[in-house]
Amino acid sequence: MSSKIALLQANPVVGDIKGNSKIITEMAKLASENGASFAVTTELAISGYPPRDLLLQADFVKECHDVASALQTDIPVLVGTPVPPSSQRSLPGNGVVRAGDSVREVTRKQLLPTYDVFDEARYFEADERPGIARTIAGLDVGVTICEDAWQHCGATPNDYDSDPIAQIVEWGRQGVVLHATVNLSASPYHSDKSGTRIAVARSAAASLNHPFLLANQVGGNDDLLFDGRSIIAWPDGRAVVAPAWTEGVLITDLSNPEECSWLGKGELTILRTGQELEETEDDLLDAIIIGLSDYCKKSGISKIVLGLSGGIDSALAACIASSAVGPENVTGISMPSRHSSQHSIDDAKATADALGINFQMQPISDLHDSADSALSNVLSNGHPVAGENLQARLRGLIVMAYANANGAMAIATGNKSELGQGYCTLYGDMAGGYAPLGDLYKMEVYSLARQYNKRIGKDAVTESTLTKPPSAELAPDQKDEDSLPPYPVLDEMLRLHIEEGLDATEITAKGHDGAVVREVLTRLSKNEHKRWQMAPAPRVSKRAFGQGWRQPLAARHDWRQ
Repeated sequence: MSSKIALLQANPVVGDIKGNSKIITEMAKLASENGASFAVTTELAISGYPPRDLLLQADFVKECHDVASALQTDIPVLVGTPVPPSSQRSLPGNGVVRAGDSVREVTRKQLLPTYDVFDEARYFEADERPGIARTIAGLDVGVTICEDAWQHCGATPNDYDSDPIAQIVEWGRQGVVLHATVNLSASPYHSDKSGTRIAVARSAAASLNHPFLLANQVGGNDDLLFDGRSIIAWPDGRAVVAPAWTEGVLITDLSNPEECSWLGKGELTILRTGQELEETEDDLLDAIIIGLSDYCKKSGISKIVLGLSGGIDSALAACIASSAVGPENVTGISMPSRHSSQHSIDDAKATADALGINFQMQPISDLHDSADSALSNVLSNGHPVAGENLQARLRGLIVMAYANANGAMAIATGNKSELGQGYCTLYGDMAGGYAPLGDLYKMEVYSLARQYNKRIGKDAVTESTLTKPPSAELAPDQKDEDSLPPYPVLDEMLRLHIEEGLDATEITAKGHDGAVVREVLTRLSKNEHKRWQMAPAPRVSKRAFGQGWRQPLAARHDWRQ
């Protein structure tokens, strides 16, 4: 009897039921050819994760379940899929179907996360207990789904009433002998998340006293990224981790922890007891590239256009776009105004040349003069910022016109620091279908730009761009720090509030100026309307603007003073 189990680390397309089933079938065939006795997919592998309100459509849920149940594979496969409601009034289940031999439902997810980017109580009915899949190719295994394993070591902000891992442990005390426990996951990425996920797997394996196998989704779906890194953990703390950001099949032999193989690009990471996985800046860079690349592939987009100003944000965005869809499919447009410096024009051209992307020069001076003249009655006695924003909106007009004329997607180039302060223009530099830098603080943008240069072995982001003071160049001698605190200070204040949940008093106690802290948090609140209209951005932090940041618009914030 073979004791080899395969984890299918796949990159599904949400809603592509037939395409996803084909991926599973092909991966299961590869696993079978390499000696696996059965295989395990990721969470909701048939539908892709997250399917969101598709789950409220009964025909979608039924089709997913029917296709999962009808899969023809050489070996049994535990398939993650939506399953129909248990009664007319109940919600569907987030479940597992055994396919490939005796088809039947195995279990449904027990713990439904409803926090941050998760809203599973909206879509699913929770099960009462985790499942056991008996005699799959002679092996008995416990079956859990993603969050079901996180409660056990306290890695979830929710305090659930039940602990599925502890329940399986109790079954063991009652004489139920299992060879392993598997976990079908779609665990989203953020910086340092992989270390927590490995700790979850190790904790489960130690308590269960048998191997714990976690199959995790890979790729980008809308704003959520999945790094893969499927895990096999043993009770003694050893772990094997699959590569990040790539599909493949991870096979382990339960009878020999040293026998693990990876069928795909990259190499396995072997962690000794107590050894942690080290993430690098390359990991963050890969995450953002995959986010944009998969967004384009899965949306049928092949070309990208962006405004290329000669500043740090648009330079890094051009680098990301070049890696995501290929330089031949990227166009950068330089749109200098009467306030633009020659070095910015030169830096924009140098970035385009280094990357090999298409470059166009489209000065806005004539458009700006015409708009100033046409709107003179409006602008003459108005706030100066109206004239500044007019330039940004003229640039947005040009970029969107190019996108429409050439079947391309415009990308917005703003970062989290600027978006957090409203230091951006609606229908101007915010225009676009995707915002690859939208969850990166300004200093992270600088860091990743240097990392990108290092990766490709040349200065796609010029030294001038990296060292000159950041400026929107919408007014004479304008600098960002005329309106904002220095970015290292601003970034830390925003991070402490957004991601760590600290209030103004607590941030001030960290050594920051209290008046500046209150100004920063007030601007954050007052500009929520802009973030409601921002393009989707790949989530790479613990808390990003978007699904995990749900703030009111028509609200007062003077209580903060």
